[in-house]
This record gives sequence, structure tokens and C-alpha cells, in this order.
Amino acid sequence: MTDQEFEILDELYFVTSFEELQEKLGMEEPELREALRGLISMNYIKCLFPDQDTEVPFDPDHFAREGHLYFFLATKEGLLTHNLR
Repeated sequence: MTDQEFEILDELYFVTSFEELQEKLGMEEPELREALRGLISMNYIKCLFPDQDTEVPFDPDHFAREGHLYFFLATKEGLLTHNLR
């Protein structure tokens, strides 16, 4: 896990929107999207859309169009990995 991914997971102990992540971490949108894709592929975070209570499977095309409206939350696996580092 990269330092960047670690920092993202650090923010996802609670549901957080894409925009909040971007603001807190000061990352450019393309950079944040790429890091989130990596965490999703490792099953460390889950995607919520269109609201904070609805989990959706990751769809790269939809994420490319609507990713700025997503919410994210660390999975149990993601939290365990984050805490072991």
C-alpha cells in the first residue's frame, strides 16, 4: 500500500464523499480517482452511490462519469490492513 492509499484509508473510517476526500487530502481529481481505483481493486474500500447508505459494485465506466458524486467507506479488510501498518 502506498503512502497515498494509507492516507485515504485514514479518512475512510466513516463514510466520506469524494469531494470531502479531495478537500482534506489536497489531491487532484485524476490522482484521487486512480488511488481510489487501486483501493477498490484490493477490496479495501467500498463504493456508495447515490447516497451514503447504498453500496454499489464498482463500475469503471460509471465511476469515470459520476465518481465525484460517490461516497466511500473502508472495508473490514481495509481497516485491518491500515491498522497493521
